[in-house]
Amino acid sequence: MKTNVKALVVGGGAVGTSIAYHLAKAGWQDVMLLERDELTSGSTWHAAGLLPLFNMSYATTHIHKYSVDFYKTLEEETGLNAGFSVVGNLRMAQTQARMDEYMVYATTAETCDVPYEWMTPAQIKERWPLVNVEGLKGAIFHPTDGYINPADVTMAMAKGARQRGVMIERKWQVDGYHWTGEAWEVTCTKMVEKGGNLVPSEEQIVITAEHLVTATGNHAQRTARLLGIKTPAIPVEHQFIVTEPDPALVEYRKQGGEEHPVLRDADAKWYVREERGGWILGPYELNAPSRFRFGVPDSFRADLFPLDLERIEEEYMSMIHRLPSSETVGLKDDFNGPICYTPDGNPLVGPAPGLRNMWLAEGFSFGITAAGGTGYYLAQMMVEGEAEIDMASLDPKRYGDWQTNDWAAAKNEESYEHVFILHHPDEEREAARPLRTSPAYDRQKAAGAQFGSVNGWERPNYYAPEGFDDHASRSFRRGGWWQYAVEEAKAVREGVGLIDATAFTKHTVTGNGATEFLDRFTCNKLPKVGRINLTYALTTAGTTRTEYTIVRNGEDNYYLVSAGAWAAYDRDYLLKAAEDFMAETGKLVIVQDVTTQWGVFAIAGPKSRDVLKKLIRDAEPETALSNKRFPWLSARQIELGMVPVNAIRVAYTGELGWELHHPIEMQNHLWDALVAAGAEFDMKLVGARAQNWLRQEKSYRAFGNELGRDATPAEADLPRFIDSSKEFFGKAAMEAKGIRSKCVTLLIDGPEDADPWGREALYLDGTKVGRLTSGGYSVAFGKSIGMGYVKPEQAVVGQKLKVKMFDQLWDAEIVEDSPYDPKNATIRMDG
Repeated sequence: MKTNVKALVVGGGAVGTSIAYHLAKAGWQDVMLLERDELTSGSTWHAAGLLPLFNMSYATTHIHKYSVDFYKTLEEETGLNAGFSVVGNLRMAQTQARMDEYMVYATTAETCDVPYEWMTPAQIKERWPLVNVEGLKGAIFHPTDGYINPADVTMAMAKGARQRGVMIERKWQVDGYHWTGEAWEVTCTKMVEKGGNLVPSEEQIVITAEHLVTATGNHAQRTARLLGIKTPAIPVEHQFIVTEPDPALVEYRKQGGEEHPVLRDADAKWYVREERGGWILGPYELNAPSRFRFGVPDSFRADLFPLDLERIEEEYMSMIHRLPSSETVGLKDDFNGPICYTPDGNPLVGPAPGLRNMWLAEGFSFGITAAGGTGYYLAQMMVEGEAEIDMASLDPKRYGDWQTNDWAAAKNEESYEHVFILHHPDEEREAARPLRTSPAYDRQKAAGAQFGSVNGWERPNYYAPEGFDDHASRSFRRGGWWQYAVEEAKAVREGVGLIDATAFTKHTVTGNGATEFLDRFTCNKLPKVGRINLTYALTTAGTTRTEYTIVRNGEDNYYLVSAGAWAAYDRDYLLKAAEDFMAETGKLVIVQDVTTQWGVFAIAGPKSRDVLKKLIRDAEPETALSNKRFPWLSARQIELGMVPVNAIRVAYTGELGWELHHPIEMQNHLWDALVAAGAEFDMKLVGARAQNWLRQEKSYRAFGNELGRDATPAEADLPRFIDSSKEFFGKAAMEAKGIRSKCVTLLIDGPEDADPWGREALYLDGTKVGRLTSGGYSVAFGKSIGMGYVKPEQAVVGQKLKVKMFDQLWDAEIVEDSPYDPKNATIRMDG
């Protein structure tokens, strides 16, 4: 057995096997896979093998599509039939809201080239007469997917991997990981059968690997513990039952009837497919418990839990309603096994936090569907430095060290029962909340704040009157909250608004190497002392890794502000880059995460200076905030009442305004003072949704939307933030890419009751030419607005396009960047 390899993959389920296969296919030699038991002995063996393409995530949709296409090629390559039954997937809807969901999803599918068809109840009945279509509004049908045998597809990938030189070793358990500074030393113990159990023997070896990948499924907690990291991947029970043959189904097939697609009645919370003349029912019921919160017991192998039929009775009766012939059919088999989940239902794929050459592929609730694509895109990240799609939404570091097992278990149980809950783009899931709250939380709640959760922080989305039901207001169109967001946006444009931005990520960077480091690390000029600048850190591929607002407090003293949702993600990259710089130069760079030390309020609008004048303590308060003493894009330490504030003259809304960074323990005093001072000027409390609309009117790009690891800052059309005269990390790769697509802003004449969500396809003369990455409503122009990417030749002001919304094409026009106040006159307003 070889003990020195290029890459070691730990975990022999579908995901791990795919990763090993694709690393070898990408050209890596000396790839080894270890499995503590037998291949497929984890969740793979009891998976139902469904391959649903339906997913609201752009990255996950790409992953699923690759899997579906890839699995169809395995037999030709390996000679093994993967058991892929391409019967399609029929997702039925009982309500118009569900059809709206499908239409919102469908335009995302178009951006990823996923084919689909619409079907009426009559068409369903005509094609599959055993289906009771009573109460249905319609359905979306994916003709290219279906179901597969999980064991067969895993074995086919394993054979393909072996053919490409991958070494697959079974019955080896990893018991320790050690990073030497150059490679991983992995301690492995030989496992042996004893009394029906798998137990460790005395035989041990150490495998040295340049790169390490874990795809350990239900064992993710043990893996995290061995690595000294945290993970929210915790299994949840999933049941499915198999019926005896249904005589009506058997006769229907005997008469030449085509096999039913995988049936999904989303409103009834189940899927059903044919199985040897009978049916498989898989429900996603309420109250399914999490399991193995702190690790899988050694005695648990390819085992199952007792079935809890009472828990799925409602879903079972619903299946009988939809398939009446199943009522008299008995149960043949049942399964209740652990399936790993994450709080948002998406897997954890990418570099591990704080570790080098360590890659995670954990938390797969739809592991068979995602296995092929995960192997493909993760191999790209490992071999080439970045994937061709932005994988940030799946990054393991989207959850910080504040997470606990109790929090993850509660969120994963919620994630399980939300599989078939309506996925409104404005949804906010309630489990395990509130958890992270700023001091002003109670004051904001009393004022009508309706909160969203960002990296665990409670952040006001909008403010509503007493008795308003946020949950009931959610919609795929303009929800009940929309009118309040309009009022808030207008207040910022016409008067003054106050926004809580405490969730922003904040770091300080100091030391005698700080300036040189940041100059290399980011693509823009560094600001002078007392000034600020917007800049970007790039990936090895030259794409956008992180956006920073940099405040320079001294020659080697910097304060960095970045997106609140990406705190651990940003910190990890910043720390690793600083470590590399120090190792190369011998200079000192000190990076400190100060996110929880500083609260942030943003005050913006034509009257924002008037409010602050009432509070500022200065020898000349009338001029303290003037352009002469406090110009745009500068920072000053001021006092507002009794609170020392690091004030930054910048506003994400594009109006005259300031960010007020303050000691978090003084937040309530500052909040009360601002609210009191603002009363004279009818200051309105403003949430994140209005702010999101306002920033689009200024064409301000947002990380995770317009900015990401699939586009360069040049493609984001940000030349003013790129200093081509200097050398910076990723510069050569960025320049080599050129302009493959370009970011634009569009005004949209959409439906009267809906705005784009930022995932819609863009068309020119019937041909898809791009996609939206942001969307919303513009109070300045009285119509929908969006930002997105199109082919360079279409990225010209005045270009007329069509945007796909609710299965219709609507007129859209590319406008100049910053269509609202393009000369920044309001931001520079003096007073």
